[in-house]
Amino acid sequence: MRLLRRLLFWTHLVIGVAAGALVFIMAVTGVLLTYQKQMTVWADLRGLDGAPPAAGQLALPADTLLSRVAASQHATPTAIVWRSGASTPVELQFGREKRVFANAYTAEVVGTGSVGMRGFFRQVTDWHRWLAAKGERRDLGRAATGAANLAFLAIVLSGIWLWWPRNLTWASVRSVTWFRRGLSGKARDFNWHNVIGFWSAIPLVIVVASGVVISYPWASALVFRVAGEAPPGRTAAGPSPAGPSPSERSAGEGRSGGPSGALPGSLQPRLAVAKSQMPDWRTITLTLPTKPNADASFALDRGMGGEPHKRATAVITTDGHVAELQSFATQTPGRRLRSILRFAHTGEVLGAFGQTIAGLISLGSALLVFTGIALSLRRLSAWLRRRSTPALQ
Repeated sequence: MRLLRRLLFWTHLVIGVAAGALVFIMAVTGVLLTYQKQMTVWADLRGLDGAPPAAGQLALPADTLLSRVAASQHATPTAIVWRSGASTPVELQFGREKRVFANAYTAEVVGTGSVGMRGFFRQVTDWHRWLAAKGERRDLGRAATGAANLAFLAIVLSGIWLWWPRNLTWASVRSVTWFRRGLSGKARDFNWHNVIGFWSAIPLVIVVASGVVISYPWASALVFRVAGEAPPGRTAAGPSPAGPSPSERSAGEGRSGGPSGALPGSLQPRLAVAKSQMPDWRTITLTLPTKPNADASFALDRGMGGEPHKRATAVITTDGHVAELQSFATQTPGRRLRSILRFAHTGEVLGAFGQTIAGLISLGSALLVFTGIALSLRRLSAWLRRRSTPALQ
């Protein structure tokens, strides 16, 4: 056992030093991304007037709203997002880059979203996912962050073993489970490292392990095998079939708004049918069909965007028939587990509470790296002093 503990210690230390910088970057960016969705929506809608101009006025039909905004922007939107609330503007997206917010009652464009907030989170996300690499270098950045995730999982698991006190007494347990005052230097770093590691151990394993699942196809396939299913193709293993949230689906991904032309008709009846599938919806995202007579796919969400059990996708034909309705309950166990892990990484699977926990865990991870590196440097310094002592004599 002593030999095993020593082997785990040096494995823990070496991997921690080697991957420390990357883990620190991912932890800090993870903290900054904690409330990304809420902050982006707040910044987009702040100060916008989406209220009806007169009491009792009804919102414009979806087809009328869409055609008027398309005419004013001289481009065809690729998606439209409705949010619950009588005074909330409707969001129309034009590919990845452009979006406008229109009054649902007049079709007047009242805002274009927060370019600054979205730009900030785009930069942070780039650092978190691929170390801000551009173009062809993104594959290298993605490989580096994936390896760092895997290394961090090894660090966390070995750390749980190393944390366990050799003498299981109340005094020894208390010294590594609670912050002690008056400490400095090595004693302080050791105390902080152990206490933060103890209180964050279980959620940290979930966050990091889910990050490994996101990073590696083999890990994602393993999730399906654990659930007793054959892994799906790479496309099917991506976003949950229960429907991406509006912030995930930059609608018309791969398309850009072009000159306004023939818009798909009969959207209003289909929107009404979609709403009936989830009466307590909070957001409805329609990726606009590219052909006038194509089926319309509505992503329904009664949560905050990252709760897969509160999302569904309804595919509705031109005559108002529900051709397909996918929800969390209709998915296979493997797909449900995969979607849970996807949003366990950000904590969103538990709503705002889970996001807060994930943010605190990310902050704790940064402190674990800091104290771990500090302890390693102190150990190296002490070793160098011991090596130099005989030469001085």
